[in-house]
Amino acid sequence: MRARRPKTLPPTRANAGIEAAYRAALDRLIREMQASITYWLRARYRQNEPEIAKLAQDQTPAAELQSAVQHMARRWQKRFNDFSLQQATRFAKAAGSYSDAAFRGALRKSGMSIQLKESPAILDAYQAIVNENVALIKSIPSQHFTEIEGLVMRSVQHGRDLEFLSKELEARYGVTRRRAALIARDQSNKATAVMTRVRQQEIGITEAIWLHSHGGKHPRPEHVKADGKRYEVAKGMLIEGEWIWPGEKINCRCVAKAIVPGLS
Repeated sequence: MRARRPKTLPPTRANAGIEAAYRAALDRLIREMQASITYWLRARYRQNEPEIAKLAQDQTPAAELQSAVQHMARRWQKRFNDFSLQQATRFAKAAGSYSDAAFRGALRKSGMSIQLKESPAILDAYQAIVNENVALIKSIPSQHFTEIEGLVMRSVQHGRDLEFLSKELEARYGVTRRRAALIARDQSNKATAVMTRVRQQEIGITEAIWLHSHGGKHPRPEHVKADGKRYEVAKGMLIEGEWIWPGEKINCRCVAKAIVPGLS
């Protein structure tokens, strides 16, 4: 039989709906957390505002406010801890189902019909995705309350009024929401890339072509240079001294076009 030319499969890109659902779930809990913080801190700060304005020498206002922040931090950390496994599991399952369906569709269009099974490799990838997302979700209240405590203490030390503190709380809320959006977007790209790469290796695909997204305001120059280049699926591509895959670096939207070997 005459050798056939290798075929390339269209890249599997992250599903926008899965990313949006992940972001919305995080946003709802963050919004609820922020409402709680704003309500209780405004009430506590208003009670102590006269002493804060006078820059009282005793530490009663600062100590009381710090205690209130730490109490809320413990409560909300538990909420996010409880939420993290449920959300991470839901996300990983959705990302896995989508990437498998997209990969099967790409193979079918190229003339191949392959059944994708639940393998040890795919289960390992799934568990790694769950673990990473649990850690990221848990880190949201931790980082948020560290900053909240700092800005509350600075407001007390400098005798700031409630209006100033409210504006600072709102600004911090914006930062946390943007970080949550980044987590949803970045993890959607990573999960899709990882699951697809595992499936490629399972059916014997050894090479792929790096495709730059040509998106974002500040593209990584080395990722742009990698656009269109072949690399080994098992190793990745050597970029800036390390072997990496498309979508692995934070906020990387690059994808891969798998090369299906020709049949003799």
